[in-house]
Order: sequence, then C-alpha cells, then structure tokens
Amino acid sequence: MKAIRYNRRLVRVLTHVAVWAIVLSLPYLLDSHHGEPHHGENDRFARSFFYLNFFTNLLWIGPFYLNAYLLTPRFFYARRYLLFAGLMVLVFGVVLVLHELLFHSVFLLPHFSFKGATIFLLPAFLLTVAVSMTFRFVVDKTIADQRAQEKQEENLKTELSFLRSQINPHFIFNILNNLVALEQMKSPELGPTILKLSSLMQYMLYETDEEKVALSKEVEYLQSFIDLQKQRFGAKVPVNVSLEPGSGFYEIEPMLLIPFVENAFKHGVGMIDKPCIEINLRVREGVLYFSVRNRYNLASAEIKDKSSGIGLGNVSRRLDLLYGRQQVLLVSRGEGWFTISLQLNLH
Repeated sequence: MKAIRYNRRLVRVLTHVAVWAIVLSLPYLLDSHHGEPHHGENDRFARSFFYLNFFTNLLWIGPFYLNAYLLTPRFFYARRYLLFAGLMVLVFGVVLVLHELLFHSVFLLPHFSFKGATIFLLPAFLLTVAVSMTFRFVVDKTIADQRAQEKQEENLKTELSFLRSQINPHFIFNILNNLVALEQMKSPELGPTILKLSSLMQYMLYETDEEKVALSKEVEYLQSFIDLQKQRFGAKVPVNVSLEPGSGFYEIEPMLLIPFVENAFKHGVGMIDKPCIEINLRVREGVLYFSVRNRYNLASAEIKDKSSGIGLGNVSRRLDLLYGRQQVLLVSRGEGWFTISLQLNLH
C-alpha cells in the first residue's frame, strides 16, 4: 500500500514538473525572433531581458501553489472574499518587488517602472490565479466524487448484508419446523436430515460470506432444501424439480434463489385444492432461466405474516442492486398458479 501511494505521489510530482516545463518553454518556442543575432550593447540587454523574463516566469510557480493549497481552500471556500482579495494584492506586490530586485540587482537593467511592471505582469498574475483556482476546484471535485462513490459502494455492501441477514432466519425457522415434523412422525430420516441440515448451515455460515459462489453450490443448496421439504410433506404435495446448472463454471450471488422456493412451500401448501409445486432451473449460453410455480387458493383470504414478504421483497431489491438491467424478474398470478420467473445474465 505504501509503495502504491509513493508511486502515485511520484507520478503526480513528475506530471506537475512536466506541465511547468512545457508552460515555461512555450513563450520561447513561439517567439519567432528568438535566436536572432544581436550586437554590442543590444546583445547584452537582449540576453539580460531573456533571463529576466525566464526567472520572472518562474515566480508564478509560488503564487500558483500558494493559492491552490492555502488561499483558495482557507479563505475563498470560507467566503472571506475581501481577505482573499487583499492577500492576492499582497502576493502580487511581493512578485513586483522580486521582479524589481531581479531587474536592478541581478541583471543590472536601467529605467525600472513599477507602473510599467504592473501593466506587464498583472495579466500573467491573473491568469495564474485563475488556473490555480480551476486546478483546486477540479481536484476537490474529483476527491468529492471519489468519496461519494466509495460511500455509495459501502452503503451498497451494508444494504446487501442487511438484506441477506433478513433471509437467513426465515430459512432456519422453516428447517426447524421440518425437524419437529420428522420427530413427531418418529421418522428414521431424522438422523440423515440433521446431517443434511448441518451441511446447509455450513454453507450458510461460511460460503455466503463471499460476494459470489459457484452456481453448482447454490444448486446443491436448493436441492437439499427441496429434499428436506419433500420429506416434510411427502405425497401430500407433489414437487416437480428440474435443476440443470450446465457444465460451465458460473458464479452467482449466494442465497439469491432460495427465497423463491421458500415462498412456494410456504404459500403453496395448506388449504389448497390439489397443491403442486414446480421448480425449474437451466443455463443456456451464460443465461440462467429459473422459475417457481405453486398452486394457491383463489378464495382464500389468508393474511401473510411479515416474514413471508421479506424474502421476495429482499430478493427483488438485491437483484436490482447487484445485476441491474442484467436481470428480468416476472411475478404473475393466473388460473390458480402463482409464478415467479427469473432470467439472469451470469456474465
């Protein structure tokens, strides 16, 4: 991490040096008279003015960074405009004094005029301040956008974690009900069922911490859950299952499909004439096609408890957050069937 920060800082410094080198050399590269021969006293004055202009241009580096990193953030952002303007005047005065010292004491040029120097240097100073402020605005805007994006990503992770945590208790309650039913029936399947539940809990506690899991593991999880439910209801509720994840390696958000199946077993059984549940999953060319159908009672006025709505609401929200337009979720009711269809681009 320190090496990355050092490299970024080095790149930033080298970029600034390169930009200043280009800016300072432009006046001489664009000067068509530069390099023409001079004679005698004119040659001495020409060389002196050349170096005077060069070192005067170097002076703009100081006001640029002073304004960008101190004056603009400290005073302009704080809306202390009069103080900011006064400090700008002071900085320009310092530049004038330094220019006068270079003019007289270093290059020994005669006839210095503060008025003429002000007229000559003021446009360059104002341009330097304007570019400096623009630089500060762009840097701050970039930092603000980056922080907003990081905050949005962190909020997304937090929300997804919260949504996932709401699904897990619902699942546990259903499986515990299964075990109670098996115990009451004195079923010999109780032991194997507990072992299967142990493997499911291991998946929930460890595998689902990852952002993505192998589709094959998610399908195994679905199959185990369906097997447990079939043990509970037996021949009372026909369950037709077809799970074909394909031979390719695909990944999916963990615990994404189970709420659909939970919902079918919760509301597709009970006071329903000829209950039936159909679950189909297949993958074709990187696209997951998943559907769950269950019979429901048209005349029933059953009031769903709060936990029943959490699963479907959460999975719909998670699909929007994680896959956006790469998924299509359809929920329909008709002819005694409640149907959920999901088409998901696994790429």
